[in-house]
Amino acid sequence: MGRKRCVGADCSKMAAGCCGVKKQKLSGSPGSGGLCGAGSGGAGTGHCGSDLGIGSSSAVVAGSLNRVNGLGGSGCSVSGNSNGLSPTPGGYSTAGLSSNLNPGPGSGSGGRKMVVSAEMCCFCFDVLYCHLYGYQPPRTPRFTNDPYPLFVTWKIGRDKRLRGCIGTFSAMNLHSGLREYTLTSALKDSRFPPMTREELPRLFCSVSLLTNFEDVGDYLDWEVGVHGIRIEFFNEKGSKRTATYLPEVAKEQGWDHIQTIDSLLRKGGYKAPITNDFRKTIKLTRYRSEKMTMNYTDYISLRQQHHHYQNGIGHPLPPYNHYS
Repeated sequence: MGRKRCVGADCSKMAAGCCGVKKQKLSGSPGSGGLCGAGSGGAGTGHCGSDLGIGSSSAVVAGSLNRVNGLGGSGCSVSGNSNGLSPTPGGYSTAGLSSNLNPGPGSGSGGRKMVVSAEMCCFCFDVLYCHLYGYQPPRTPRFTNDPYPLFVTWKIGRDKRLRGCIGTFSAMNLHSGLREYTLTSALKDSRFPPMTREELPRLFCSVSLLTNFEDVGDYLDWEVGVHGIRIEFFNEKGSKRTATYLPEVAKEQGWDHIQTIDSLLRKGGYKAPITNDFRKTIKLTRYRSEKMTMNYTDYISLRQQHHHYQNGIGHPLPPYNHYS
């Protein structure tokens, strides 16, 4: 099966991304399913199942349409010790932390060392924490500043409901990219209200770095649970449309190749009956993702390992001692 690397400007044109949280029933009717992944033919802003015009932003929205109003779950407020934490954490060591801190399925490829790290999730929590409490933003972190397409995903509660997920398919330097999309996904995902302090203790943060973009000649030439896919097609009105799912979506939903493709077509706004001949006209790009997830409890544990405490109040080490 023919394939070629997607590089340079071609990759930056990808418009919409998605991560899902609940299984959906698929049918042949337009708009079926509850996951997102719709976009225009050029770099633009994407929302679930919406008809989008071409825009100048390369930001894309990812997630599920089926958010629960009020977010549900038991109420939980930030503890006194959490409120007293300094906005400038120390270095991070992940030893002894819970299983919530782990790379996602399909992270890394070919046995190479992953670029994504727990410190990136910590940095995202730092950025959000400082913003919500009015502290100065954290300075430049220690991890690599190489450019990558990236997504920041927030989930909440024991059932890990989607709370915000926005990213970009244009490669961004990680320091500025994670800082930007941490707040964009937490505060500006139009499907959700802006995040609040009270929600912090129930949050999970995932950082996804997208790699290994390849254009393939066959719409079935990708592996469920390993590849994310971006499709480009022309709808019944002749307009170019795009849609994408991150690598974990199809596996989490229990979908096969055809179900995933058909869901993406519907989310991309295709309303006509889907035939196998039409599927063969799709232009498909596959990619991989390095993903790391951390919950707020582990984030606080890492922070506390590097702070002095007296009477339950956090006293910071010298400001930004672990930053360059």
